[in-house]
Amino acid sequence: MKKDYELITSARNLIRITAYGTENISNGKFIIAVHGFKGFKDWGFFPYIGKHFSRTGYCVITFNFSHNGIGENPAEFTELEKFANNTFSLEVSELNEVISAVKKGFFGKTDNPEIGLIGHSRGGAVSLLSAYHSKDIKALVTWSSVSKLNRYTGRQIKEWNEKGYMEVINSRTKQVMRLNKTMLEDILRNSDDYLNLKNAAKNISIPWLIVHGENDLTVKVEEGKSLYEWSDKNKTEFVIIPKTGHTFNVTHPMKNVPNAFEQVINITGNFFQQNL
Repeated sequence: MKKDYELITSARNLIRITAYGTENISNGKFIIAVHGFKGFKDWGFFPYIGKHFSRTGYCVITFNFSHNGIGENPAEFTELEKFANNTFSLEVSELNEVISAVKKGFFGKTDNPEIGLIGHSRGGAVSLLSAYHSKDIKALVTWSSVSKLNRYTGRQIKEWNEKGYMEVINSRTKQVMRLNKTMLEDILRNSDDYLNLKNAAKNISIPWLIVHGENDLTVKVEEGKSLYEWSDKNKTEFVIIPKTGHTFNVTHPMKNVPNAFEQVINITGNFFQQNL
């Protein structure tokens, strides 16, 4: 069974949520799927994740960060001002609030729920940081995750500061989308502590599965290798999927299950079966 929810955060922001497998809530096993940059809960493989893992006994939570740019229309970027003002720190805090909602019975009462995370791309970094800070996560999966948040050249940072914003193109919708200085300031201010991915990777003490496409042009496979190098090898698995890219050959809308993504789903399912 699928059900939609709206969660108002402590900062009075709205998070739109779709939960799959609400009939499984009493099992106490939850997977929270976390989208990345220019992503959203109804993109490509996220509904499939919800349907697939709910059939195997999990309640799967998919959601839109409050400032991801998606509003009432679930598939269009209509809240570009919010998108422009988004930050990593905001996303980590909002994921922590979704985790807290699970623990407090927002979706349905369950005793001592076990929670796993799947984070894609930037959502992988947010999931890693949340798993490190929240201490309520039992197993972590990152797909095509970034290993660094400051991905900008000195020239880009200089122009960003001078203009007060940076423009990015959404290749799918062709929209020009702004990122205000709030994003840059958050990265520069917090990369050594709250948003320190290397520190989080070295110090999380839960099972962690890192999956990366061999031919990922958006986030090079070397970033997955960096995360693995920093991690506790006794608790971390690193899998490279051959001959595939950033989304494992999935496009939006998702019309079939590519072989590469089927591999990812099977590996992830086995990991959760062992650790959640």
